[in-house]
Amino acid sequence: MPKLDKFDIAILNCLQEDARATNVEIAERVNLSPSPCLRRIRNLERSGLLRGYRADIDRKEAGLGLTVFVELKVGHHSKENSEMQQAALLAIPEVVACHLISGSADFLAEVVVEDLAAYEKVMSEKLLVLPGVVDLRSNFAIRTIKTNGALKLPQPE
Repeated sequence: MPKLDKFDIAILNCLQEDARATNVEIAERVNLSPSPCLRRIRNLERSGLLRGYRADIDRKEAGLGLTVFVELKVGHHSKENSEMQQAALLAIPEVVACHLISGSADFLAEVVVEDLAAYEKVMSEKLLVLPGVVDLRSNFAIRTIKTNGALKLPQPE
């Protein structure tokens, strides 16, 4: 990971606010000329710290009105089983985020679908049939307060 300075942090914050901002706009906001600004952006991309750019789509407006947080518990813990579970969860398009967690469950998956009927189908045809899953608990979001928030980046020393 590259050592970030105040310009890198400022560039990343600008991109988190508006990933469609032009290089010239970002350079102005961070007090750099366009050429060094673009060089820094390319370095952040090459390092893997800046992974990409994407559209922030309103789930409800897109017809995806149900968000479910699913706790999955697996029966047999091994590196191979964990890797197999991870690969299977990555292959489910309705799973928009997934975490390996500690506690009563092993994985926490965020599932986004149209409605309860669509979730029932994902649960019965994709989640419950995952090899090794012994328990599944669904937590339904009543209202979404915040998604895809900007990261509070550490300040350089």
